[in-house]
Amino acid sequence: MRADRRCRAIAVEPDGGRRAMISENAAALGVPHIHVVEDTAPAALDSFERPDAIFIGGGITAERLVEACWSALKPGGRLVANVVTAEGERVVAGHQARLGGLLTRIGVSRAEPVGSFQGWRPLTPVTQWSATKSWEERT
Repeated sequence: MRADRRCRAIAVEPDGGRRAMISENAAALGVPHIHVVEDTAPAALDSFERPDAIFIGGGITAERLVEACWSALKPGGRLVANVVTAEGERVVAGHQARLGGLLTRIGVSRAEPVGSFQGWRPLTPVTQWSATKSWEERT
């Protein structure tokens, strides 16, 4: 949405606090026109045009979520999922083996006091799966 003013995004989130946080983050990042919907995936997918991209930021272990998202994508569309749990990693690894794409582990550390010095304290690593649907795939 920052690359081109014509880009649109819809966020699907059932929790009111998280919806507010999405809107606040969008405004802070310069994309205040994101449409935040109170709903759950995959049920909400039937309410929208077929998307060019889907990001799954939570709930990856929900039964048939990835299959429904993959099916909803346009041919050539991209699915990206971030997970932080072992259960989530098992799910994305299974889908990556079946659908392809890339698995990436992202680790970030912050400098924090260690006595009178500073040391690096790691934050929870994120495993990201990114896959692009082939142009030939219709579902």
